[in-house]
Amino acid sequence: MRLKLLSPGEMNEDQKKTYDESIASKRGSPPPPMMAWLTSPEMAKHATRLGAFLRFDTVFPAKLSEIAILVTARHWTSHYEWYAHKRLALKGGMDPKIIDDIRDRRTPTFDDPKGQMIYDVAKSLHEGHGVAKGLYDDAVKMLGERGLVEIIGLCGYYTMVSMTLNTFEFELPEGQLSELA
Repeated sequence: MRLKLLSPGEMNEDQKKTYDESIASKRGSPPPPMMAWLTSPEMAKHATRLGAFLRFDTVFPAKLSEIAILVTARHWTSHYEWYAHKRLALKGGMDPKIIDDIRDRRTPTFDDPKGQMIYDVAKSLHEGHGVAKGLYDDAVKMLGERGLVEIIGLCGYYTMVSMTLNTFEFELPEGQLSELA
């Protein structure tokens, strides 16, 4: 770990306020990257609020949101992000074969066409740096404009999460090994 993470007793008033807000949220605990973001308390506050919305309040159930998050974690080879969100994807009902395919950079087969669309959009955003007109039109038709905006938000937010976790070298919990090569 490259950054000393503060305990609540070491935080200034602004940091502690953001930390306490995260504990009182649906998460019940501070998301790990927020502990690094607390170096900039105002950023931490806004990023954590955005993350809570994207995690819990988009138009998508967890099973679908986690597709975009796992594609992002894999794109960035974010070991901690993968570890955390693989567990959440399984809990949300995602087929383990889909998770394995994303991990191994194979195109998964989805039973749900929305899952396929989310995967295609997320891959396009990361690998193509945007979404071509045909895919865009299909995504709007299937997911709606709000759904497309929220998939972009998930990919963007979890890119920031992945960059934070990678840059500061967040370690996996003791005894856990990374699945990402």
